[in-house]
Amino acid sequence: MTSKIKFLQSKNADEDEGKLRRRQTSSTELREKFLDFFAKKGHRIVPSSSLIPTDPSVLFTTAGMQQFKEYYLGKPSPYGKNVVSSQKCFRTSDIEEVGDESHLTFLEMLGNFSFGGYFKEEAIKLALEFLIENCELKMGDLRFTYFKGDKVIPEDLESKKIWLKLGIPENKIIGMGREDNFWGPTGKEGPCGPTTEIYVNGSEIWNLVFNEYYQDRNDKLIPLKQKGVDTGMGLERLAMVCQQKPSVYETDLFLPIINELRVRNYEIRNIKAERIIADHIKSAVFLVADGILPSNVERGYVLRRILRRAIRYGKILNLQKNFLIPLVQKVIEIYQDIYPEALSKQADILTVIQNEGEKFEKTLGKGLAQFDKLLKSKIKNQKSKIIDGEEAFDLYQSYGFPLELTRELTREEGFEIDEKNFQEKFKKHQEISRAGVEKKFGGHGIDNLQLITYNLQLTKLHTATHLLQAALRNVLGEHVKQMGSDITPQRLRFDFSHSKKMTEEELKKVEDLVNQKIKENLEVKKEEMRYKDAIKFGALAFFKEKYPEKVTVYSVNNFSKEICAGPHVKRTSELGHFKIVKEESSGAGIRRIRAILE
Repeated sequence: MTSKIKFLQSKNADEDEGKLRRRQTSSTELREKFLDFFAKKGHRIVPSSSLIPTDPSVLFTTAGMQQFKEYYLGKPSPYGKNVVSSQKCFRTSDIEEVGDESHLTFLEMLGNFSFGGYFKEEAIKLALEFLIENCELKMGDLRFTYFKGDKVIPEDLESKKIWLKLGIPENKIIGMGREDNFWGPTGKEGPCGPTTEIYVNGSEIWNLVFNEYYQDRNDKLIPLKQKGVDTGMGLERLAMVCQQKPSVYETDLFLPIINELRVRNYEIRNIKAERIIADHIKSAVFLVADGILPSNVERGYVLRRILRRAIRYGKILNLQKNFLIPLVQKVIEIYQDIYPEALSKQADILTVIQNEGEKFEKTLGKGLAQFDKLLKSKIKNQKSKIIDGEEAFDLYQSYGFPLELTRELTREEGFEIDEKNFQEKFKKHQEISRAGVEKKFGGHGIDNLQLITYNLQLTKLHTATHLLQAALRNVLGEHVKQMGSDITPQRLRFDFSHSKKMTEEELKKVEDLVNQKIKENLEVKKEEMRYKDAIKFGALAFFKEKYPEKVTVYSVNNFSKEICAGPHVKRTSELGHFKIVKEESSGAGIRRIRAILE
């Protein structure tokens, strides 16, 4: 036991408490202190993994141990037996609680891990030493819980005895059930075990998991041959405690974002709305930085949901259009030195969030008006407080309201949705849409000649897009990167990263360069290779894409090289004449070109 821990347990601790008072510690310092402390204790510092996990059974990375999961099962760790990390995490389970003092969707999880190295006693001692010596917390403010056991798993008396041995009074050590003090697994199966948790002034800040079991897909627990330690402490909650703030939103990880909101000078202060916007925009920034785009499925749906929820709360504060953009910049400012590899894509992130915001803003006001009209009608006619599934589906289809947003709106007014009916309507809509696509492209809606012509034009314009991007990089510089594209049989639309309007001279150079490559009748070469080899070959790839191990590369001489799934023409002369029709802004730091083939 360290001398300072003994000191805090002494009778004179209260008299000397002032000596341990510290200046407010920044979140950056706390993160560094944690990593440095465990590095000096023989742990290897491992960088955060992506928010997109390798485990296909889970949508997001929700805990620090996920990237180490296989090492608990006996696979040799390339980092050694003991590691430490600060892991980016995203949790959908807490979305409804966001806005209180401590719940978040995005958080950084500080954790130390051991795969068959040390176990309970050393893990508990290290945790207590860090909090008392490095964070200078008071022993009197700490409380502890442990697993009290149930019919299947015995009581974790070992952890309790270790706390007692360290001088913790028995009345500060509380036994809890499986719901509170048994963790895991992540996904449908994996390592899991009892936990002991540390509370500071009533807030849970550190969870020490002792992986003793493997839970299979049938929920059967099998003792692990190799026991392991997996701890997690939210940086935001640690900052709240060390900076002596009433909530995580008052710490330096959130206050700059909220202050950026407040300079918009809205009249009515709504703390819950401010907190939800601050949390959700931070989550959105990191989700987009890891390559997730708004959509109606899986991870993209979650991103769309939190962005639209943030915009809806912005409406409550009467904030102007695109109010999220300066908040994005503030989030990047806070984290750019911590996660430079992700947040170097600022232009990409700004574009994705701005485009999604503009798309939803167009219909949000009308949708809210429709919702209010619906409620007033039900109240006036004294109908039941149930929103019909068809009515909820209309809000989704016509105004882009995710079901969760409509659910939140209805509950605020004391109503409920007939969700079973909503799902039936949604399923029917999908079936009709699928049938329409099959009819349009299956040879019935258009004849075979039309279909061939249609596909040929798309193929030509697809190849022209590759030439356009290569020409832009040649004329403007290698900072140019594709930010989006859309092709119809009539024209191509290409979005790219560039900070200012192109001059007439630049546009002519680009157009002439594309047409020069068309006249040269160059071969469009298709090759399959490993992704790593494609990058070495000089092929362009984009952060928005998640590539398989083997990819297809289309190259036009040494002029254009891109990873692409096709289709493309055989030779550039098939394209005819390339003409730029318009160049315009498409968002912050993004330009858009519309072009045709004549």
